[in-house]
Amino acid sequence: MPIHLILGTAGHIDHGKTALVRALTDVDTDRLPEEKRRGITIDLGFAELALGDYRLGIVDVPGHERFVRNMLAGATGIDLAMFVIAADDSVKPQTHEHLDILRLLDLRAGVIVLTKCDKADADWIDLVEAEVRELVKDTFLTDAAIVRTSATTGAGIEQLKEELSNAAKSLKQDLENRHSGPFRMAIDGVFSIAGHGTVVRGSVLRGSVGVGDELEVNPTGTLVRVRSLQTHGRNTEQIARGQRAAINLAGVHHDQITRGSELASPGLLHPSRLLTVELSLLPTLKRPLKHRQRIRIHLGTAQLLATVLLRGSQEIAPGNGGIAQLLLEKPVTTTWGQPFVVRSESPIQTIGGGRVLAPTSWKFRRGAESDWEMAKQLSHTEILKRAEAAVYFMRWNDWRASDLARSAGADNPDDLLAALLADNSTVQECNLSPKRTLRIHHRHIQHLKNAIVQTLQRLHEENPRDLVIAQSQLAARFHFLEDAMFKILLAQLVQQGTVEQTSRGLTLPGQGPQLSKKEKQLLKEMVEKYRLAELRPPYVEELKKQATSNQKAVEQLIRLAEARGELVQLSNSLFLHADVERQLREKIQKEYGYSKGFTVSELREKLDISRKYAIPLCEYLDRIGFTERNGDLRVLAEVPEG
Repeated sequence: MPIHLILGTAGHIDHGKTALVRALTDVDTDRLPEEKRRGITIDLGFAELALGDYRLGIVDVPGHERFVRNMLAGATGIDLAMFVIAADDSVKPQTHEHLDILRLLDLRAGVIVLTKCDKADADWIDLVEAEVRELVKDTFLTDAAIVRTSATTGAGIEQLKEELSNAAKSLKQDLENRHSGPFRMAIDGVFSIAGHGTVVRGSVLRGSVGVGDELEVNPTGTLVRVRSLQTHGRNTEQIARGQRAAINLAGVHHDQITRGSELASPGLLHPSRLLTVELSLLPTLKRPLKHRQRIRIHLGTAQLLATVLLRGSQEIAPGNGGIAQLLLEKPVTTTWGQPFVVRSESPIQTIGGGRVLAPTSWKFRRGAESDWEMAKQLSHTEILKRAEAAVYFMRWNDWRASDLARSAGADNPDDLLAALLADNSTVQECNLSPKRTLRIHHRHIQHLKNAIVQTLQRLHEENPRDLVIAQSQLAARFHFLEDAMFKILLAQLVQQGTVEQTSRGLTLPGQGPQLSKKEKQLLKEMVEKYRLAELRPPYVEELKKQATSNQKAVEQLIRLAEARGELVQLSNSLFLHADVERQLREKIQKEYGYSKGFTVSELREKLDISRKYAIPLCEYLDRIGFTERNGDLRVLAEVPEG
C-alpha cells in the first residue's frame, strides 16, 4: 500500500515550477484561461507523482508576489517542498519570501531544484548553486540535495525523482501518528457540479474519511455527509492523510463554504476569535511588532486580519519572539502546534510566523501573570506539562480525553489523562452528578474560591445592615458556572471555615452588620413597636413613612431584625415580634388542642383582629407546618408523643 505525502512547489515567478511539474507528471497544472494567456500560475494547481512506495500529491503554487496568499493556502498541509530557482536568473525576492514561508510553516524536508539549466553555462550554474547554498544555510534545506534540471530537455528529471523519494523516506517517522485519529482537511477550493451539488477540495491533514461518513464544516459547525470521494480525478471509497481530496458533500450549499473553512470529524474542532500563540519575527524587518498592531494572519487556508495583544504592552523586536494573543476578525478552528504565517497589513509582506498554543482562549487581563505563565507552559517539550496547561485553558468547561489531542498535541490522550489524574495536585475532579464529572485545573479552583469570598465581602459592603447574604444573591454573580459546580465550591469553602452557612444564608466569619448610631437607635425603636403592637403589627410601608430619617434603611433593618430572630416574617411586608409569635402558637395550641380545628373567622374573633392580620397569620402557620388546612378548617399539624 503506497504512502501518501503532499509535495509543494515554491519559488519566484517564472522560474519554471509549472514546467517542472509537467516534466515530472505529464500534467499541466495551469488550468485557468488567464494562466494560459499570461503564462504564470495564479491559483493552485495539482498533479500526482508515483515514486515506488510513495505517491506524492503535488500542489503547484503561484510565485508572483501578488498571489502569495494563494501560495500560502496551497502550502497548508504540505509535507515536503520542491524549492525552485531558475539557473539563468538565480535568487530573487520571492525566492527569499517563499523560503521564509516554508520555514515558518515548520517544514522538515525538501529538495532544491535548479531549473532552466539548458539556458546557462556550467560556471554560472556553479555560482548560482553556491548562492543558493548560502541562502538555505541554517534552514531545513541546509543539507538538502540540489538537482540541476531542464524541463525542455528532460535533464535531471530522473535524478530529481530519486531525491524526492529520499526526502519522502526521511519523513516516515514524523508522519506515522498522523494517519490515525479523527479526520481533518483545510479547504482550499469549493465549487458546485450539476447533479452532484457541493464539492470541496484540499489536502488531508490527518485521519481518513469514507463514503457515507458524517463530517462537520467549520467554523459554522454544519453537519454534512460524504456522498462521494475523488483523488486526482479517480473515484475512491476512502481517502487518508497525505492525499489530495475532492469530497462531494450532502447537507450544505456551496455558498456556505469558502476557502479557509475546514472539514473535520464532528466535535474535533472548536471555533474561536482569540488565539494564544508563540510568535516570532523575521530578522530582516526594520521595525518591531507593537501591542495592538494590525496584521494579516494565514492559518490553514484562511487569511484574516488580526490585532496583536502583547504582554504588558511590550513589543517584539525583529529576529525575536514571544507569547502573544491574536484577536481575529472572525472565528477560526485550529489545533495545538498549528503553524501560521504573519504578513503586515500595509505594505503587504511576510514579517514572521509562529504556532498556535491555545486553540481557544480568553483575553488576558493586564497583570494576569498566571495566564501568561500557563501559555508559556504550552510550548513545553514535555507532553505532560503541555497537558496540564491545556487543562488550564479549558477552564471550567466540559472536556474529554480526546480533546487533549487538539489542545496539547497528544497522540495517546487516554494515557495522558490517566497520568494527569494520578497527580491530583494539578487537576481536581468535581462530580456534578452520578454520571458527570468535571475536571478543572487547581489554579481555577482556587481562583473561583477566591472570587466567591471576594464577592461575598463586596455584598456585605453593599448591604452593611444585613446579617447574612442569600445564597441565591451570591450565586447570581457566578451565572457562568453551573449550579452544581458553584455548590461544590461553596461546600469546600464552608468545610474550610472560610464561609459560614446557615438556613438563612451565607456570611464571612466575624462579618456583622455595620450600623451607624442612628441606625442602631432606629432598629431598637422599630423592634419595640412590633412588640407593643402584638397581633396588629405595622406594615413596612407604614414604618417607612413614620421614620423621620433613614427611610431607605427601614426595610434592611427589619430584615436584620428577622435574621437575628427578633422578628418573624408573615408576608412580604408584614412582620411579627418573635415573642408575640411564640405566645400566639401557645394560645392556639391551648385553645384548640390537636383534635379541634378552627376557621379564619373563628381565629379572627378569638384574637380580636381584622382579616388583614388573620389571613397572613393563618397562611404563615400553614407555611411553617404548625397547622394543616382542610378546606376552610385548620388543625394542628402534629399530635405530641405519649
